[in-house]
Amino acid sequence: MSDTKLPLSLPALIAWAANEYKDQVAIKEETRRVSYAELAGLAQRSAAAFLAAGVNKGDRVAIWAPNMTEWIEAAIGLQSAGAVLVPLNNRLQGAEAADILRRSGARILLTYTRLEKGEPLALLESESLPELEKRILLRGEDARAQTWDDFLAGGDNLNRDTVAERAASVAPDDIADMLFTSGTTGKPKGVLCTHRQNIQVFKTWGDTVGLRSSDNYLIINPFFHTFGYKAGWLASIIFGSTTLPVMAFDKEAAMAQIESDQVTMLPGAPSLYEMLLADPARDNYDLSSLRLGVTGAAAVPVQLVKDMRSVLGFKTVVTAYGLTESTGVVSICRPDDDAETIATTSGRAIEGVEVKCANPDTGAEVPRGSEGEIWVRGYNVMQGYFDMPEATAETITSDGWLRTGDIGVMDERGYLRITDRLKDMYIMNGENVYPAEVEKALYGLEGVAQVAVIGVPKQPQGEVGMAFIVPKPGSDPDKDAVIEHASRHLARYKVPMYVEIVDSLPLNASGKVVKPELKAKAKAILGNG
Repeated sequence: MSDTKLPLSLPALIAWAANEYKDQVAIKEETRRVSYAELAGLAQRSAAAFLAAGVNKGDRVAIWAPNMTEWIEAAIGLQSAGAVLVPLNNRLQGAEAADILRRSGARILLTYTRLEKGEPLALLESESLPELEKRILLRGEDARAQTWDDFLAGGDNLNRDTVAERAASVAPDDIADMLFTSGTTGKPKGVLCTHRQNIQVFKTWGDTVGLRSSDNYLIINPFFHTFGYKAGWLASIIFGSTTLPVMAFDKEAAMAQIESDQVTMLPGAPSLYEMLLADPARDNYDLSSLRLGVTGAAAVPVQLVKDMRSVLGFKTVVTAYGLTESTGVVSICRPDDDAETIATTSGRAIEGVEVKCANPDTGAEVPRGSEGEIWVRGYNVMQGYFDMPEATAETITSDGWLRTGDIGVMDERGYLRITDRLKDMYIMNGENVYPAEVEKALYGLEGVAQVAVIGVPKQPQGEVGMAFIVPKPGSDPDKDAVIEHASRHLARYKVPMYVEIVDSLPLNASGKVVKPELKAKAKAILGNG
């Protein structure tokens, strides 16, 4: 990348990238290759189609589809027309998707023939969506929707000066997207971020992790999530990397693609690497091209980081922490941090951002080394929740601090260790127990591939721990051995009372464990306790 100043709106960024990276491959999907110069042309055609369809600045356009080249074309096109991108989670039921479409006021929906819960067009048939004017299939055909090709053709006669004028009118501080939170507690909320925030945050992120124009970037993380969209194809465009979209994750297919496409960049939740490490077929593939791994969650076990380096062969592994409300990033390790720091912390604040661990009641910073709620202030803090002023005021203080709802500890260097979610903590006999700490301890037991811990009601203790263990292939952990191991490494009140051996954990599309599902399962197993 040259030292020229990076444009801070997406349409300007695409034009800049076409000039900067020209014939380099921007996107490679199966046999299709799209250069940066071609991507700019596709984006312009897409923008013309949105203008021809009557899309105005500030209108909302939704995408409900898996990772594919057309997703990127559509997103850049609609944002170049000044519209706001509303990505929908591919695991939603029809009623859940309809709720977001209604609340966002989306005028156009771009979707796909089939998603996890069925055919989107069928799932929405019985839903009342008075503001939704168009349904478009990014791939495939269905009488209930317009094809992507037909939609694009609708803008072909539009004057290109008109398209260029609209793109030029998109300002850095215009809203670029509305990403809905996962809604594990209460109704999902639409998080508003600007073009400037997206580009500045992920220029900083890419500089910090060491993303390069020579990287082949396998994007398994879904595009509807910050990790797949902003840290994914948007970061790729900023740095001139090649995006390799993965429509549906399959362990063996991913390993085969790492070998065939010489994948260098592979970020993901810890569960992604855990699955690769536990797969006995891994030795059939050459994964030596892997260079850079970026992960993060409440619990990233030390052993996992070591295994990513020694077994999967990553040269650089960094851990990071962020949330949708922080434009995806709060803190990150630096590649030259020592292994212990990378394994046991989520790094320090990104450049230009303030972070503190605060008393959640007063906002006062707690002493270094003490647990507090993580508060963030800076250019990465969202503009607010769409149409939810009360929720915005509860989350962003009057002096600009974002209350994350995460509990962490900051050391004297400013490095954060994420303890857990405020809402995941449970209380046993008056003592706070953070499941992430218990999970880290149990992960160290031989034969354990994945682990999740929840609090379940039990009298007279109030709540006690319940551990769900996924064994490694060929291993058969004994429940008593799990409890014994925990007893050796944890205070007595932190040792789980119950252990369940399961084939898999319920994961959301970003690879995080869906703990409400585990709580429902625990209730079925234990009764009301």
